[in-house]
Amino acid sequence: MAATKDYYRVLGVADSADKEQIKKAYRSLAKQYHPDAKPDNKDAAERFKEVSEAYSVLSDPAQRKKYDMMRRLGAFTGGRAGGARPGGGQRFEDFDFGNIGGLGGLGDIFSSIFGRGKKATLIEPIEMTLEVPFRTAALGGKVPVTVSVSEACPTCGGNGAAPGSKISTCEECKGRGTVSFGQGGFAVNRPCPRCRGRGMTASKACKKCGGMGEVDVGKRLMVTVPAGTDSGTKVRLKGQGQRHPTGGRPGDLVVTFEVKPDRFFRREGNDLICTVPINLAGAALGTKIRVRTIEGKRVALRIPAGTQPGRKFRLKGMGIERNGRRGDQFVEIDVTIPEKLSDEQEKLLKDFAEAAEMKY
Repeated sequence: MAATKDYYRVLGVADSADKEQIKKAYRSLAKQYHPDAKPDNKDAAERFKEVSEAYSVLSDPAQRKKYDMMRRLGAFTGGRAGGARPGGGQRFEDFDFGNIGGLGGLGDIFSSIFGRGKKATLIEPIEMTLEVPFRTAALGGKVPVTVSVSEACPTCGGNGAAPGSKISTCEECKGRGTVSFGQGGFAVNRPCPRCRGRGMTASKACKKCGGMGEVDVGKRLMVTVPAGTDSGTKVRLKGQGQRHPTGGRPGDLVVTFEVKPDRFFRREGNDLICTVPINLAGAALGTKIRVRTIEGKRVALRIPAGTQPGRKFRLKGMGIERNGRRGDQFVEIDVTIPEKLSDEQEKLLKDFAEAAEMKY
């Protein structure tokens, strides 16, 4: 990637553009300059290659992060490095990245971005945050989620060809599915932009997907929430992410749970705390209440006479179970004071206050 080629400028997006903005820009430009749309326009074909090259890097979060770092450091100078091959330039797959000195480990970065030879491309996982109800997080369960992914076009089956059109070997890559993009003194092996790595092209592009072979869909999944889940807990769903452009293993879906607060319970580790109001008479004379647990049952709890506001009572083993250990439930007492009293209640309370008055 030479410093003179700015992939963000190629796609016409800011370097702060998100994944959807990059994808939208690429699809618009790809349809505009696709060789099937302008078969006799060499400039359009070159522009299409350039657009595809930019998207192949910027659409991959890991590659984009490394590209951005190299872009800031000016790592690409357009000069030759390593042993030159006939005709000038150096192929990345033939270059010894470990010999790049003084670049703070950029040799490893080059290798991780461009790989060696025709090694299969790994698809970066889709990451998302999912809100789950407090009770579901505590006890475990399943939560539905809709993920935006690219799937094989239902009209063409993913080959980008209109029904009935002729399929032939791609002229650009000669059926290999990969081409070398020239970058300064280097050549980078990438999936062929014309056939999208398939090695075959159609005489007429599919109208549904514009020859791309894929369409955006909302895939609905049921995500299992493990018992004892807390905010920040992650689960990985293998193969439920983005499809592989050339038929390899799909990417994964990584879900981070965000637990919604509950109106009655709050959590401290594996323990649950709840606040239960009782009236003044119950606190003074003692009473018996029934308290709701996380499993929906109610258990009896005796409140002794003279209970003070804020006192906590423990329900052993009624908390959250996680990794084979179960916490407790603590019931905090809130003594409520009535705002208004009847004449009879007021008289009884005054008599009680006078009888209990302490003299010094």
